[in-house]
Amino acid sequence: MKVYQTNEIKNIALLGNDGSGKTTLTEALLYESGIIKRRGRITAKNTVSDYFPVEQEYGYSVFSTVFHVEWNGKKLNIIDCPGSDDFVGAAITALNVTDTAILLLNGQYGVEVGTQNHFRYTEKLGKPVIFLVNQLDSEKCDYDMVLEQLQSIYGPKVVPVQYPLATGPNFNSLIDVLLMKKYSWGPEGGAPTIEPVPAEEMEKATALHKALVEAAAEHDEALMEKFFEADSLTEDEMREGIRKGLAARGMFPVFCVCAGKDMGVRRLMEFLGNVVPFVDEMPPVHNTRGEVVKPDANAPTSLYFFKTAVEPHIGDVQYFKVMSGKVHEGDDFTNADRGSKERIAQIYACAGANRIKVEEMVAGDIGCTVKLKDVHTGNTLNAKGAENRFNFIKYPNSKYSRAIRPVNEADTEKLMVVLNRMREEDPTWVVEQSKELRQTIVHGQGEFHLRTLKWRLENNEKLSVIYEEPRIPYRETITKAARADYRHKKQSGGAGQFGEVHLIVEPYYEGMPAPDTYKFNGQEFKMNVKSTEEIPLEWGGKLVFVNSVVGGAIDARFMPAILKGVMSRMEQGPLTGSYARDVRVIVYDGKMHPVDSNEISFMLAGRHAFSDAFKNAGPKILEPIYDVEVFVPSDKMGDVMSDLQGRRAMIMGMSSEAGYEKLVAKVPLKEMSSYSTALSSLTGGRASFIMKFASYELVPGDVQEKLIKEFEAKNADE
Repeated sequence: MKVYQTNEIKNIALLGNDGSGKTTLTEALLYESGIIKRRGRITAKNTVSDYFPVEQEYGYSVFSTVFHVEWNGKKLNIIDCPGSDDFVGAAITALNVTDTAILLLNGQYGVEVGTQNHFRYTEKLGKPVIFLVNQLDSEKCDYDMVLEQLQSIYGPKVVPVQYPLATGPNFNSLIDVLLMKKYSWGPEGGAPTIEPVPAEEMEKATALHKALVEAAAEHDEALMEKFFEADSLTEDEMREGIRKGLAARGMFPVFCVCAGKDMGVRRLMEFLGNVVPFVDEMPPVHNTRGEVVKPDANAPTSLYFFKTAVEPHIGDVQYFKVMSGKVHEGDDFTNADRGSKERIAQIYACAGANRIKVEEMVAGDIGCTVKLKDVHTGNTLNAKGAENRFNFIKYPNSKYSRAIRPVNEADTEKLMVVLNRMREEDPTWVVEQSKELRQTIVHGQGEFHLRTLKWRLENNEKLSVIYEEPRIPYRETITKAARADYRHKKQSGGAGQFGEVHLIVEPYYEGMPAPDTYKFNGQEFKMNVKSTEEIPLEWGGKLVFVNSVVGGAIDARFMPAILKGVMSRMEQGPLTGSYARDVRVIVYDGKMHPVDSNEISFMLAGRHAFSDAFKNAGPKILEPIYDVEVFVPSDKMGDVMSDLQGRRAMIMGMSSEAGYEKLVAKVPLKEMSSYSTALSSLTGGRASFIMKFASYELVPGDVQEKLIKEFEAKNADE
C-alpha cells in the first residue's frame, strides 16, 4: 500500500440513527474500493463492522469501526459509528479525529432522534455535514418528504445534489444535478450506466442545478462574480465552491444511495474523493498549552491515541491519529501522559477486523498498532523534539447509573480490573468506588449501555454480576442556631480522661458576618473571636470552626482535637448517616483538668457536644438536584412534561430548536433513576436528554420523614 501524503488524506465520520444502514454502506464502500471481495450481510454476521460478539448478539453497533478506502489516488479514512445515543462516546470520538460527517438517513423515516443528536454534535465541533438518504428501494421511502423535512429543520443550507426518479422496490436510477447526468443500475448495482438528463426531467434538474451553482458560488467572491457574469460555473469551479461551502458549514449537500443494492455508492465515493476537504484544509487542533499543532509531515512526530479495542487472540488494538510528523515501524516515543517509553513495532491501516500492514504514516492519517506496553485511550506519544499533549475530546455527562457487584464476593477485585479495562474501550463508562455510599457505581449513557456492559461481563469474562439501584448521596445540614455542652469524664485508676466543651452551631452561608451575640432560653452569650478556620469539605459545602474561648478555659493545643471530633460527626450526620455540610461551629467555653485532660477527651467531648447541638438546630436533609435538558418532538411535549412533574421536577423553561422542543427542568436525582428508559418508552425512542449536577436543596417534609424512618429501620435490623 502506498504512503499517502497529508494532502491526499480525508477523514470522515459515518453517523446516523440506528437502522439507517451504516454497516451495509460500509460493506458497499469497501467492496467498491476493492478492500473486500464480497459484501457481508448483518443477518449472516459476516460484516467488516459489527464484528464483536455483543454486536452480533444484539444486532446493533456498540463500537465504532475504523476502516479506509483508496479511491483515485486518495485515502479516505472512515469511522462507522453506532447510531444509538447510548453509545454516543464513539460518535463524539470519531467527530473529534475526523474532518467531515456523513449523516445517513433511512429513506422511510427521514430525520430521527439519532440524526438530530448527531447533527448537534457536528454543530458543537463545527464539522462539515453531507446528508445521505439511504434505503430508496424501501416500500415506504418518500424522498421528497425527507428533503422537505431536512430543509424545514436545517434551513436553506440543505441543497440536493441528487434526486431519485422513483423510490420503492423499482428504484434503479437518479439524476445528479452537479454533473447534470442520469445514473441507472441493473439489479446487481455496481457500475452505473451514465446518460444525459431525459427531456422530461430537464426543467426540474436545471432548477436544482442553478440552486446548487448559487450555493457553491456563495462562499468564494471570485466564483460569485463569475456566476453573476456567466450565470453558471464549470464543474471544477463548482467543486471548489462546494468544498469551501462545506468547510464553512455554509451548505449541507444531499446525496442518494441504496447501499443494500450497491447503487449510488461509487458516485458518492467520487464526490468524497473530489470535493470533501482534505486534512490540511480544516482548522488545526490545539495542544493542552493552547498552541496550534498543524498536520505537518515535516514537524516532530506526535501520535494521539483515541480508541482502544480488546480483541480475542490479539489483546489491545490501539488506534491513533498522526497529529504531526511521520511514524515508521520501529520508531521510539515517549508517552507525554505517563512518562514511559514506547516502541511502535508495527503500523496498520485499518479495515475493521482486518488490518493492512504499512511501513509509514504521515500527519493527518489514522492507523492502529498492537502490543504497546503502557498506552491508554487519550494518551499522546511524542518523538524527539515534540512536546504535545491533547485532551480535546469532551464527553457528555452520564445519564444512567447502577450499583454493581459480583454474585460471588471473591470476584470483586477481578470485576474492578475488567471494568477499568472496558473503560479504555468506551470512556463514557465511568466507574466509581463510592466510600460514601459503600457501593461500586457504574455510570453510563442509558439502560441499553449498561445492559451491554452486563452481557459482556457475563458472556466474555464469565463474571456474573448484579445491578442494584444506587443509594442517593444525601447531605444533612441545620436551619437554626443551637447550643450544647458535654463533659467527657473517665476515672479508672492512674491518669483519667477529662474534657468539657461548650459550643454553638448555626447554618453557614458565604459572606456571613463574624459571630457576635446569641440568646438561648433568655440567656445571652457574647462571643470574642480569637481564630476562625474555614474547611472546604470533600463532599461539597464548608465547615467553619471558630475558637471563641476566653480566659484559657480550654488550652489552644486541644482545639485541633475538638475539631477532629466535630469532623467525625460531620462525616456521619445524625438523621440518615449522610455527610453534613454548611455548618459554623463556635467553641466558646469549657473546662480542663491539669492532669486528666488529653486530646482523646476533648475529641470525644467535641463530638458529643456537636451531635447534641446539631439535633436541636432544626436539622434537614438535602438532596442532589440536577439540571436536566430534554430534547423532545413537539407532539410528545405534554406527555414528557407531565411525567417530569410526577418526578418532583421544577420546569425552568421551554424553547424550540431545529426540529424539536427543548425542555429545561431541575429534578431530584432520586427521581432520575430510570428516566432514560421511561423517556424512551414515552416517546418511542425519539427524545433524548442530558443532565448535570446543579445543587443540593432541602427535601420536602414528607420525603424527609420517610428517609429518617428507613434509616432507623435499617439500623435497628443491623
